[in-house]
Amino acid sequence: MKPLRCYFTHWQNLIGLFLVLVFLVVAIAAPVLSPQDPEYPGPIKYVGLRTDYRPHTPAEVPPLGTLSTQISVYHALVWGTRSAVVFGIVVASITALIGSLIGAFSGYFGGFINQLLMRVTDAFLSFPIIAGVVLIQLIIKAIAASVVEIPSGGGEFFELQDLPKSLIFLLSIDPVLIAFIMFSWMPYARIMNSVVRRVRTTDYIEASRALGAGHLRLIFRHLIPNSITPIIVMAAKDVGGMVLLQATFTFIGLGGNSAWGMMLVLGRDWIISPGGIMTFWWVFLPATLALILFGIGWNLLGDGLNDALNPRTT
Repeated sequence: MKPLRCYFTHWQNLIGLFLVLVFLVVAIAAPVLSPQDPEYPGPIKYVGLRTDYRPHTPAEVPPLGTLSTQISVYHALVWGTRSAVVFGIVVASITALIGSLIGAFSGYFGGFINQLLMRVTDAFLSFPIIAGVVLIQLIIKAIAASVVEIPSGGGEFFELQDLPKSLIFLLSIDPVLIAFIMFSWMPYARIMNSVVRRVRTTDYIEASRALGAGHLRLIFRHLIPNSITPIIVMAAKDVGGMVLLQATFTFIGLGGNSAWGMMLVLGRDWIISPGGIMTFWWVFLPATLALILFGIGWNLLGDGLNDALNPRTT
């Protein structure tokens, strides 16, 4: 059975693919679905007075109502989709790349190199990601503080445009993004290491080595392409998982630029209101459903890819 046919034989895979495609279309078409405010570009769009702290019901202008301080729920939902898709794909792709390379090299060479790289991997696995987020935040704050305290020759402080572009780029990076990448590649390295150590003893690898193939050719031409299936499956699932984790960090106040997490922060005080439970449903239900469906979609897509790319099922 061909992989494509195998994928479409299960209704769960169709649901996962449909959900992922919906989020991708919304992310791409965000400027059309909800144009940004020229004065305040980004996921936040004010449609009323900021001094009005009571959420307003869905209407023609804010189709999904407003949060407190009159932030459009619809606009935040649409642009939050774009930021979620970009964040999830970037983190999953980079962590998969780093982990795959470390796992492939350690599994191929074995011996001392394998022991060293796997012990480094174990060390990173033992470090909690929440501590990593705090550590990266402290490092970036220390860099920013040192920059602010450095005076110019006239006794004035440097302006932002006077700083090196590399430093400006560093200060603009999301600490949560960096922490997720630094402390999420280890499972990929473990899986790739295990698969490569098994594949490197096969006949076609020995034949390629006998024909004079070098180490890099064996790794990038033969070992990684034939060991990448579990990495693809895990990366697809991690797209949803990373976005959920980012929203969690935003919700508990540890940083992150999750628009959906920010919506939940602004709406949590209105879940139980003087009018009763679920009276202001639009302040938390759209963001909650978006997070749930986003996670389900990418998980189902990963399960479908596992079925389609598994030689035993195809």
